[in-house]
Amino acid sequence: MARLFLAVWPPDHVVEMLGGLPRKDQRGVRFVPPESWHATLRFLGDANPDEVADALRSASLPAATATVGPAIDMLGTHSLIAPIAGLDELAAAIVNATDGLGTLAPRPTYNGHITVARVKRGAIVRKVVGMLCASSFKVIEVALVESRLHPTGSTYSTLASWPVARAAE
Repeated sequence: MARLFLAVWPPDHVVEMLGGLPRKDQRGVRFVPPESWHATLRFLGDANPDEVADALRSASLPAATATVGPAIDMLGTHSLIAPIAGLDELAAAIVNATDGLGTLAPRPTYNGHITVARVKRGAIVRKVVGMLCASSFKVIEVALVESRLHPTGSTYSTLASWPVARAAE
């Protein structure tokens, strides 16, 4: 068993755009390193990677265009995010394909985003919240990612990936 999630990795132009945001360390704000930025489609918790891979091999993954932005926002009180629209159908297909897998049930509604920083209670993040971050990209694949927890944050390793359907030209 491994701590797993299914995700979309943003392409270089989105990473560069988000990397241009002010990232000066502030008390209570821990910025996520750019190599860890992703949009989770489903967090599985502990799951068998082989079972997840078997489920995804026969899944029909619809084409998707992800739209990032329009501005950096907060998700709850502890996550600074770049919202992402356009992944709802793909996330639903992932949830359907992985039904019954993992120790965590899927969330009832999908909220696409890339977490750019973790925020402790009382930290001030107004330098970044509201900053424009508009971009879009065609999703080309879904990745099965293993998450390993460390005192300084999580590290991620892609275990496998599957192409999404091509959009009609």
